[in-house]
This record gives sequence, C-alpha cells and structure tokens, in this order.
Amino acid sequence: MDFSIHLKDHLLPCHIKQVTGIDCPGCGFQRACLALCRGDLMQSLELFPALLPMLALGLFLLLHLKFRFSFGPKILLSLFLLSFSLMWINFFVKLSHIL
Repeated sequence: MDFSIHLKDHLLPCHIKQVTGIDCPGCGFQRACLALCRGDLMQSLELFPALLPMLALGLFLLLHLKFRFSFGPKILLSLFLLSFSLMWINFFVKLSHIL
C-alpha cells in the first residue's frame, strides 16, 4: 500500500476554510508535503511555495541548535522572512483569484 495514499485520506481539515470558504495562509501545506513525498516538486511548489524554505528553516534550526553556528541567527532570520513572505504572497494571490 502506498503510504501517501493513506495519508491523503487522513489530512486535517482547515476550519477557517470550512467556515469562510476561503483558503487560510497555511492551506495547501499538507497537500504540498504529500506531493513532495511523492517526488512531485512542481506540484508541491504550486500548492504551497513556502514549504521548501520552511523545511530548510527547520533543518537549519536543528543544526544550529547542535553546532551553534556564528552566522546561524542571520540565516534563520532570512529563512523565516522568506517563508513568511512566500506564505502571505501565495495567500493574497489565491485570494485575488476568488475576489
């Protein structure tokens, strides 16, 4: 059995989307993770462009906590700002298509 098919059937619902009918800034994250697990990078980027910078942020944070890089805080801040910006840009682009 393909694990991604099992996960696809058990995604968490977005309560904001259920109430308003509008995607929240984080909508697409789970589906993008599944697409990335299947090896479909392009679909992952289309669904949630901030996923790769967020994964890089998490990985670098773990490395920084272990090795205490001198340049670590600057890299972490840059990755955070990139992830945050991409998430909100994606949200406003999706929002502009429905208005």
